[in-house]
Amino acid sequence: MTTDTMHEPTVLLSDITLGESPRWHDGSLWFADWGPGEILRLTDSGAREVMARSPAPPLSFDFLPGGELLVVNAREGRLMRQGPDGALTPYAELGGVADGLWNEIVVDGRGNAYVNNSAALALVPPDGLARRVADGGAFPNGMAVTPDGASLIMAESHGRRLTAWDIAADGALSSRRVWADLGDGVPDGICIDGEGCVWYADVPNRCCVRVREGGEVLQTVSLDRGGFACMLGGPQRRTLYILAAKWLGMDKMGEMQPDGELLSIEVAVGGVGWP
Repeated sequence: MTTDTMHEPTVLLSDITLGESPRWHDGSLWFADWGPGEILRLTDSGAREVMARSPAPPLSFDFLPGGELLVVNAREGRLMRQGPDGALTPYAELGGVADGLWNEIVVDGRGNAYVNNSAALALVPPDGLARRVADGGAFPNGMAVTPDGASLIMAESHGRRLTAWDIAADGALSSRRVWADLGDGVPDGICIDGEGCVWYADVPNRCCVRVREGGEVLQTVSLDRGGFACMLGGPQRRTLYILAAKWLGMDKMGEMQPDGELLSIEVAVGGVGWP
């Protein structure tokens, strides 16, 4: 097995406390900074623009096919939608699906939103009525949907694996399976590329890794701090954006300083699917 260790990425932004949920949307990169509880857009000039504010942490978001912003209010067990005036209003109730702190979200091309926590994976279809479609897994984290809309892949950080399901016409999930056993890898945020491979960010191993189904490691981007999430965007979606920060541990999240970074590196295969 040959692993390609890539060149050092470029720092685009610093002064981020804990960046998460990068999304390539409408020609721009968006991401959340858990410290101040902000959802940000990277402007063409390289500045950050605050697009929404929400309680944090955790703070995850994605977009409906029509462009409306959905934000997970993790502590209240609610999915919120941003209106034309910028205000966030309730879109779906998650509390009836399972107890616990809700974490990551991905929205597919049909407008089905999937939201996870340690107890359950919830489906919120366009009618806004949430229901349980799977168990949550071992510290569930980033999720992605394949470009054909047929499979959902989820990172299980404590399970050190990527897990996949088949997606039915009504959004239900079935045929849970290990998509990739990552060995010592600890996956957090993920995205899919045009060769069907997954990029995952890794906090304890301080890297971002590209793997194919089955677990073969193809490329590694080494970092000087924990990798929390990654996203393929830019022209032809061949820019890999990485959010990295110095992780102090779950019990010291409130002590994290704004020394996180948004990084980028060019790759050969562009992104596909959702997010």
